Amino acid sequence: MKVFTSVKDIGSLDVAIKEALEIKKDRFAFNELGKNKTLLMIFFNSSLRTRLSTQKAAMNLGMNVIVLDVNQGAWKLETERGVIMDGDKPEHLLEAIPVMGCYCDVIGVRSFARFENKKDDYEEKILNQFVKYSGRPVFSMESATVHPLQAFADLITIEEYKTKERPKVVLTWAPHPKSLPQAVPNSFAQWMLAANYDLVITHPHGYELDPEFTSGAVIDYDQNHALEGADFVYAKNWSAFKDPYYGKILSTDRSWTVTAEKMALTNDAYFMHCLPVRRNMIVSDDVIEGPRSLVIPEAANREISAQVVLKRLLEGISKP
Repeated sequence: MKVFTSVKDIGSLDVAIKEALEIKKDRFAFNELGKNKTLLMIFFNSSLRTRLSTQKAAMNLGMNVIVLDVNQGAWKLETERGVIMDGDKPEHLLEAIPVMGCYCDVIGVRSFARFENKKDDYEEKILNQFVKYSGRPVFSMESATVHPLQAFADLITIEEYKTKERPKVVLTWAPHPKSLPQAVPNSFAQWMLAANYDLVITHPHGYELDPEFTSGAVIDYDQNHALEGADFVYAKNWSAFKDPYYGKILSTDRSWTVTAEKMALTNDAYFMHCLPVRRNMIVSDDVIEGPRSLVIPEAANREISAQVVLKRLLEGISKP
């Protein structure tokens, strides 16, 4: 594997899940694979779980790790081609990227949607420049449109807790005070559909996601109806995708908050969220703290999903 940005890059999900569960039994079984290899993690945006889990996964594989927060201590980077650089950005990404590639063997990039230009966001301009110019294997630590490490961890978690071959999984929009990207719900939908789960997506009108990621899912605008019989409930906010409202908040309707009353409509479902979570906006305290909440096991599996991906990338380096 040379690039990881999508479920399409991981190959067979059955094989990937089996590999993940084997790694979980012994995280240090492949610690010679990364010996004398360096991972460079580049953050254009804040991170807690992604930074810690990916760094831990790399260390499990014997890798050295360099972490670069572009917004703290680095030169401000220009990302657009053809601009006259007479402002506050003294370095261009086109020079910075190949320089970064000189100092490492694998690169992870975290760069959120800017909501300035939908076309630029959905073309993944920053991530794809790293793929094109770094000369190194590149993986997404969340980009403008996808968060595959999170979705892979979500899939591992559901596989560990499901009691039927094809569970009903409900992705529900929930209110939030800030405008958030579509990356997590995009990837979650993509991975759940690839796993052939019974996926239902519920949200208010106007919050339809890109059909590229949701084609094959049931879309239900009635949250209560959607939750009926659910085995897993994944709550997440996202901003509008469709023009002319791209990146905008269209609703803060608190009736969409996932509460104990909402969960009572399900098949005693497990609750999931990628974290960080706005309590009593996205989910009530009693649900996230309840016995059916998987948010901590789910977060723990971020280490495992990252380790599978890094292992595959390292194996790709060793092949001629």
